Amino acid sequence: MNFLETFRVAFEAILSNKVRSGLTMLGVIIGVMAVILLVSIGEGARTYITKELTGLGTNLLIITPGKTSTSGGFHPPSAGTVRKLTYDDSLALRRRAWLLTDAVPIVFGTGKIKYKNRGRDTSIIGATAEFSRVRNLFVDIGAFMSQGDVDAKAKVVVLGRRVKDELFGEESALGKVVRLADARYRVVGVMRKKGTSLGWDIDDVVFIPVTSGQELFDTDGLFEILASTPRAEDVDRAILQIKNILIRRHAHKEDFTIQTQGAILETMTTILGVLTAVLGGIAGISLLVGGIGIMNIMLVSVRERTREIGIRKALGARNRDIMAQFIVEAITLSGAGGVIGIFTGVGLALAIPLFVTVLPTRVSAWSIIMAFTFSVAVGVFFGVYPARKAALQDPIQALRYE
Repeated sequence: MNFLETFRVAFEAILSNKVRSGLTMLGVIIGVMAVILLVSIGEGARTYITKELTGLGTNLLIITPGKTSTSGGFHPPSAGTVRKLTYDDSLALRRRAWLLTDAVPIVFGTGKIKYKNRGRDTSIIGATAEFSRVRNLFVDIGAFMSQGDVDAKAKVVVLGRRVKDELFGEESALGKVVRLADARYRVVGVMRKKGTSLGWDIDDVVFIPVTSGQELFDTDGLFEILASTPRAEDVDRAILQIKNILIRRHAHKEDFTIQTQGAILETMTTILGVLTAVLGGIAGISLLVGGIGIMNIMLVSVRERTREIGIRKALGARNRDIMAQFIVEAITLSGAGGVIGIFTGVGLALAIPLFVTVLPTRVSAWSIIMAFTFSVAVGVFFGVYPARKAALQDPIQALRYE
């Protein structure tokens, strides 16, 4: 019996029990759908994080005070810091680290900003003029702070869009005086709307000169120094330059930590990759359950069609013909379930971002191929035993079966 005839007989057997066949495929459908959906969510999250991190600057180096472990993940800075990072450290890096395009000193804190009878708590970042370029955050109205403002410790402030809207509404904010932690600051700019990135509302921030920020928070140290290189391949050499300069300034002690944007991104993508694989594996369990369902139904089918098997053998059907028929039935069930599961999974993956905008998805070809291949393999694996059992039946005993 040729393959087309085998497939026709198998297809007719499946259609003769539509409800049972549909329920048998359901396990495979759910399994394939779950694999594609969960992998798409994991891939989407990885793409989203990469986009968000690179959207706030590229080829970045983050220098923080305190030495942390170089292995085993993230750790808080150690308590044994010999020396703080200072504004002069950032100036030294800017002058002497020729591989760096920028070295931006940053202080960070929170405080209350007021205008007339309106006020709100907000994040305060003290920085220099280069911060806007390094972080890809640009002014919409007015101007960002200048180096002159930093040198003069000027009391000027640039408002994030949300802060401006809540304090001033439709009124222009430029030139107005606000109180920031009880000090008077003049508004010189309003930032372009940026939205939320990795859980941080970038529009709910105000920017002041780093020197004014040190006075405001009563500190001579920095929260961090944000540096950048023109090319990704310059990062490793730039790290060596930074270490040489700062170690000489810090009594020959490496009491600071340098984190690269690439390392942070690699860590995040590794974690998400493992999580995606785990979720895909958990979803794959339902495919195995679907395969067990296929084997169970095929065993029932063999028992119900014992007399048919005897008749076919009596008419000259060989063992391999009988075996092929039942394997094709199992593969058809699992393959059809896989196709339906693919369309369902892809449809749900594409629909999710329409309703849950914070949950991105990305359907990858490899997840579709993997899920379908696995579903067919399940049909083959769990179809062999029932098919073999059918093929080895004695035709005389099969003809006597009632």
